[in-house]
Formats: sequence, C-alpha cells, structure tokens
Amino acid sequence: MTIFATSTSAFFDRGTLDLTSLRAQAEQLQSQVGSGEKLTKSSDDPLTASRLRNLSRVDSLAKIDTAAAGRATADLNLADSAMGEFANYITRAQELATQAANGTLTDSQRKSIGGELSQIHGNLVALANTRDSAGHALFGGDTAGNAYQLDSAGNASYIGTGSAGELALGDGQTVSRSFTGPEFLQYKSGGATTDLMTTIKGLADALSAGGTAAASAANAALTSLGDGLDAVTTAQTVLGTRLSWIDLNTQRQQVMGESRSEEQSQIGATDLTEALSRLSELSTVLQASQQSFAKLASLSLFDVLK
Repeated sequence: MTIFATSTSAFFDRGTLDLTSLRAQAEQLQSQVGSGEKLTKSSDDPLTASRLRNLSRVDSLAKIDTAAAGRATADLNLADSAMGEFANYITRAQELATQAANGTLTDSQRKSIGGELSQIHGNLVALANTRDSAGHALFGGDTAGNAYQLDSAGNASYIGTGSAGELALGDGQTVSRSFTGPEFLQYKSGGATTDLMTTIKGLADALSAGGTAAASAANAALTSLGDGLDAVTTAQTVLGTRLSWIDLNTQRQQVMGESRSEEQSQIGATDLTEALSRLSELSTVLQASQQSFAKLASLSLFDVLK
C-alpha cells in the first residue's frame, strides 16, 4: 500500500500564496475604483500605458497651440479695432480736404483745417504704435519698441522689423498675428508709392502755409486719401479671413481633443460597474477562502482517528 505524505509547511505556504494573490487582486481593483484609472502602473499593460502617455503628450502640445491661437485672436482683434480707427481718421481727413479744396476759403480758414489735420497726423502715429497683448508694437513686426518715430520736422518713419511674427496653430498650421505698418499704411496712388502719414502731414503743411497752391494740394490729396482708405479696408478683410482660419483650427483642435479624451476613457478609465462587481466577487471568494483555510488548518489526523 502506498502512503502519500503531505508537508504541513507546503500546505501553509500554498494557502498563504493563494490568499495573498486574492488580496492583491482586490487591492488593485480598489485602487482602480478610487483613482478612476485602469492602470496602476505601466507594467500592468505596457502597450496601453504607452498609448496613454502619447495621448497625454499630444494634449499638452494642443494646450500650447490653443494658447497661441488665443494670443493670435487677441492681437488680430486689436489690429482690426485699430484699423477701424485708421479708417475713421482717413474719412475725416477726406472731409477736411474737400473743404480745403473749395476756392472760396481764405488762408486763415485753410490754416485752421491744417491744424486739425496735424492733430490727425499725431493721432495716426500714436495709433500706429498701439501695443499688442504682449506689450509690443502691434504694427512693428517683431520689434519690442515703437513701430514709428518722428524726426525733428515731425515726419513719421517706420522703425519696426520687416514682417509680423507668426504663431503656430498646430499640425504645421500658422497665422500672422498682425500687419507691419507699411503693409497697410503704404500704398500705390497715381502710379507711385506713397504713405498715409506722409500724405496727411504734407497736406497739413500745405494748408498751414496758405497761398494759391493750398487748394490744389487739398484737391490732389483726395485721390491719395481714397487709395489709403482702400488699403486699410483691404487689410481689415484679410484680418477677418485670418480670424476665420483661427476659428476653424480651434474647432478642429476641440474635436480632436474630444476624440483623444474618449480614447483615453475607453482604454485607460476604470469601468466602475465591472470593477465594483468584480471587487464584490473577489471579496466573497477571499472571505470564503480565509474561512476554509482556517478550518483546514485546524484539522488534525488524530481527530480523524478518534
């Protein structure tokens, strides 16, 4: 007859290992329920953990792009508002030039009109030096200082950089945050390139000087002022197009962000219903196993032999 020997230490080791495994599974489920995340550490599922990290990196980059889009929108709105004021000043200058072109006005009356045009010129220079959302010159390109400066004679000259800075919108898309001053304040009129500041300053000086040439200067300035107004309104149209482009990219980023969030939820978030059900099941099994182990551990061969 063959007798099988059962090691008491092996029995206890085996029972301990089983109970420890059950407790570990229960603790893992409790952690998943508490944190809402399916993975407590990367080793639980390396592939899923890698995908979640990649999604997180993309989300971080998307936040940077969203911030850049917000800055671009703010700067373009500032530029649009400033250009609206430019258009108002040009319209007023046209009205004054029309008055000054009237041959019945006296030199004194034209000098008064020239004084108002000088004020408009100063306002235009101040407007051209408007600051952006970062405190830099809105129409000065990438310069940190003013876009325009006045010389000793009161003439305005551009001192900014050659182009406005560009901001990234994500996925390789960019947008110019504004215009440089010359891009909309310089324009062609009568086949020659002129400047709005120069036109108004020249007219103001001519009217202040008086004489027979004053009325002719006012009449000639009307064409240049009309072309200047067209240049400003064209730039405003371009600004509107850029704002629409930013809106489209922002909407696309939102859709992609929602898609990433849904994927993160599907592969990384805890299914509470399933987890709680499994936890309840494990708790029952663990309790029954502990009771069975305790009961078996208390048995003795001598009790059977009685």
